[in-house]
Order: sequence, then structure tokens, then C-alpha cells
Amino acid sequence: MRYVPALLLDAVFVLVFAVIGRASHEEDPAGFLQTAWPFLVALLAGHLLAALLPGRPRRPWSVMWGVVAWIVTVAGGMGLRVASGDTAQLPFVIVATIVVGVLLLGWRGAAALMRRRRASADRDAADRDAADSDALDSDAADRDAADRED
Repeated sequence: MRYVPALLLDAVFVLVFAVIGRASHEEDPAGFLQTAWPFLVALLAGHLLAALLPGRPRRPWSVMWGVVAWIVTVAGGMGLRVASGDTAQLPFVIVATIVVGVLLLGWRGAAALMRRRRASADRDAADRDAADSDALDSDAADRDAADRED
């Protein structure tokens, strides 16, 4: 189940890629599924491969998982396009590789940064709590010592 959110988000980005691509060529955006289907099938294969690799990336939202999904999505999508009678000319391959890479790796990179910042903030808060606790312990010890002197 933990794989589903990453797969769905990746699928949305593949659909966005297809819609933008069709619109940029002044083609009917409604036919985006015709452009997207080979990449969606390959994306599913990429996620399955990432899940089955020995020593695989363990989290589907990790950048390394995204790299596997990206490579399989582009290579498999191009292969399926050609096998189904469509074209895969070099400029399209280059643009698809870059755009799909930015989309599939971009959200994972942003998520990794947010996780690091959150972990850093949590560590800072824990350090402050520990310092506050030490200060309270020190104040209590000082009061105990003063009470004993009296």
C-alpha cells in the first residue's frame, strides 16, 4: 500500500507531461491519453522493477526509486510508442527524458529537502528541550544546595 501514493503522483505527472506536450504542438489536448498510455504502462513497470530490485531503494518517494521509475518510464514509453506504430524522434526523446525526469525526480527532491528540514527542526527543538531541562535541573540543584546551607 505504501507504493500507491508515489505511483499515483507519478502517473499524474506523466499525464501532465502528455497534456503539456500536446498543447505545445497545438494538438487536441483531449487526446492526451493517446500520448500518455505508453508512458503510464512503462511507469507501472518502472515501479514494479524498483520494488523488485535486490538492494532496491526501500521508499517509493526516494530519489533513487524515482531514478529507476524515470529511466524505465522513458525507455519503455518510447519502445511502446514505436511498437504501436507511433514515432519517437530524437527531439521528442530528449524533451521527454528531461521533462519526465524533472517531474518524477523533482517532487522527490523537494520531499527529501522538506524531510531534512523537518528532521533538523526536530533535532533543534530536542536540543532546546534538553538545554531547558538541564537549566531547570541546575536551578533545582542550586536551590537544594541553598536549602541545605540554611
